[in-house]
Amino acid sequence: MTSVTDALAELRSQKRTAKVLRSLGVWIAVWLALITPATSADVSDLPEQLQEKVQSARQACAEFDNGTVYLEWEAVDRVDLDGDLYLDWVLNERGFACSTAASLYCGTGGCMSHFLVHDKVYSLLNQGWDLADLGLSKVLLADVHGSQCGGINPTPCAAASIWDSEEKKWRTTAAEWE
Repeated sequence: MTSVTDALAELRSQKRTAKVLRSLGVWIAVWLALITPATSADVSDLPEQLQEKVQSARQACAEFDNGTVYLEWEAVDRVDLDGDLYLDWVLNERGFACSTAASLYCGTGGCMSHFLVHDKVYSLLNQGWDLADLGLSKVLLADVHGSQCGGINPTPCAAASIWDSEEKKWRTTAAEWE
């Protein structure tokens, strides 16, 4: 009986060890996925207008010590900018990296984002952006350089823009606070 009990105990121990190793393998794979930068050099899905922006970035990087451009996953966003329920394209230079220059595409004012709406590109220097719903309108909120609010770089400043579907342009204003 003892040998059967011992054999069962050994089998249970092996199963626990295998389970722990499988779990450890999963955790290692997740950890590696999180620390490994996701890059994508394939821009063939981008509309031509945005491919031109990538090509300009590649040329600028190549001219700087023969560098190579890498696009991180955050470089491209698909969002509904104009409220027509179709996804528009956004190309964010904050997701560009040049192998030979640390800050080729961004500076203290932020990075350029290129918003493609109705086959036209609109570019905005920003330190980050997001979309908000305001009634039926989509509002593009951008963290912009403090100089746009009469300050300097660290001065908090934001711009809010709404797409005018009739005029086919962005509408924004500087609020007049009392």
